[in-house]
Amino acid sequence: MPSRWRDAFDAVVDVLLPPACASCDVVLPGPQGFCDDCAHEVLELPTVHCRRCAEPGAFERGLCSRCAAGGVPWERAWAPFEHEGSIAKAIHRFKYEDRSDLSRPLGILLAALSKHELTSMPGVLVPLPLHEARFRERKFDQAGLLAAVVGQRVGREVQAGWLSRTRDTRRQVGLSEAEREANVRGAFVANAAVRGHDVVLVDDVLTSGATAREAVRALSSAGAARVFVLTLARARSELKSGD
Repeated sequence: MPSRWRDAFDAVVDVLLPPACASCDVVLPGPQGFCDDCAHEVLELPTVHCRRCAEPGAFERGLCSRCAAGGVPWERAWAPFEHEGSIAKAIHRFKYEDRSDLSRPLGILLAALSKHELTSMPGVLVPLPLHEARFRERKFDQAGLLAAVVGQRVGREVQAGWLSRTRDTRRQVGLSEAEREANVRGAFVANAAVRGHDVVLVDDVLTSGATAREAVRALSSAGAARVFVLTLARARSELKSGD
């Protein structure tokens, strides 16, 4: 969509659906995402973090133990926020409270704050997909909606069909890291169209990275040149600084 059309569309949407705080629904004067009160509880990704997976903390040689051991198949992962406070609440509402409308403010935030990082993360945007059964239950794919907004805002191609989830895995919340790995093993397949392309895998949250790692392996096995990971938020995993 040309930028002038997008701006006109946004203006109409803002009249019909005034911008509201993604965390508490207070009406806002503009599309800033959060009201003043909730903005105080938004935590940006710390400057000091693992340079491969964005795990917050100070690590020897700048790499967490997982990345130092070579267990991460992507080139680099990054997120603008920590998965805490208002961002965590907004993502929960987006995913689990039938608030697909939050894809727009959250996607705009992700696009705006990732513009610099994306200059060193080339490639087609590929959302990390839900399984068909989970999609029918939720009625939307949150990663697909985020990727669509980001792609529109930064002028990147989005290919939602390049990666599929072949089985309906359990939710990862509450599972150990070994259980997370087993839960998603072999759960993705990538389309042959990915061959030779750089890819930016898009999702809402990166925690232990088990799901993203399995998706990246599928993309790489199908011939993707390089794969990067972009998420709205980065959760702290079990790793400790200095590990």
